[in-house]
Amino acid sequence: MDFGKKPLIGMVHLKPLPGSYLYDDLDGVIEAALRDAKAIEEAGFDAIMVENFGDVPFQKYVDKTTVAAFTAVAKEIRDEVSLPLGINVLRNDGIAAYSIAYAIKADFIRVNVLSGVAYTDQGIIEGIAPGLAKLRRLLPSKIKVFADVHVKHAVHFDNFEDSLRDTVERGLADAVVISGKATGKPVDIERLALAKRISPVPVLVGSGTTYDNLSELWKHADGFIVGTWIKRDGKVENEVSPERARKLAELAKELRG
Repeated sequence: MDFGKKPLIGMVHLKPLPGSYLYDDLDGVIEAALRDAKAIEEAGFDAIMVENFGDVPFQKYVDKTTVAAFTAVAKEIRDEVSLPLGINVLRNDGIAAYSIAYAIKADFIRVNVLSGVAYTDQGIIEGIAPGLAKLRRLLPSKIKVFADVHVKHAVHFDNFEDSLRDTVERGLADAVVISGKATGKPVDIERLALAKRISPVPVLVGSGTTYDNLSELWKHADGFIVGTWIKRDGKVENEVSPERARKLAELAKELRG
């Protein structure tokens, strides 16, 4: 992925997958995912990331059923959409994410807690850097690891700057993700600017990017993961709005000059 152009990465939030509490129909999951993925591509985004957003309440590490279904859905997207593709398996199953990405030839994964400890609604989540590093050695590929620093929907007691350096230097992240406190919430500009100053790898905004704040965020980030704002009426539970997605992509094009 070309971080020089500050890519827009559009989120495909999957409906509940088989094995989750709210699951209904796999064909419906695939249909909705393809619709959103194609809308993101046609709008002019630079990449897509797929996430099992509907699988509430989340597990720290998912079941085999989830991995199988996620792979099937992601393969459909891979076959139908030409954009670079990323995988995020909630809540923190980077091993599953890498395995899915490897199987379908995806381009990157997101890991919520690569290093350190997060206190979350799923309990205490510990970093998975050693296990993921072993898997990357066993199954070498060009798949990049995007890792959160002080991930959203969590409480952190370590220093942000130390956490970022540990995520990169000891966790071996290829890029870091800085988010607000929750899904759709804006990132703290001062924290984002600090990350940009000290990070040796690209810095991505992981939540809260909108048409109104993209120009300001542009000064401090190397890319943007966008989900909530490009949904119909700006509500995360809705489908992707082609009009909103296109509007944001056109603004990014203007900012690139």
